[in-house]
Amino acid sequence: MSRDARWPGVIGGLYGACGVGLSAYAAHGATGDAQHALYTAAAMALAHGVALIAYAPRRSRAGGFAQFAFVLGVLLFSGSLVGAYALGWPTRLAPAGGVTLIVGWLLAAVERSSRR
Repeated sequence: MSRDARWPGVIGGLYGACGVGLSAYAAHGATGDAQHALYTAAAMALAHGVALIAYAPRRSRAGGFAQFAFVLGVLLFSGSLVGAYALGWPTRLAPAGGVTLIVGWLLAAVERSSRR
């Protein structure tokens, strides 16, 4: 498998690890709104980490774009929520990340519907 074909699986594994870590921190170190935001960020990282692993290696252009959308969407969505909690940043990038994740899932559906 080429290096180009491995990167989604590597990032997927890292997202999975981050998701578990965020979930643990939310359960044991955060309270209130921060706890809810971190659980949400963890869920998105875990779900899309699995999706990236499932798509490694990509098989079509739509699959490649789906992978990219998952990577970017998690960075924007989960990163925005974690940045808000950890650094006091605004969460204005979260909606763009959510839309990007939805587009990624639609591209995944297109890719799977056209596989031979």
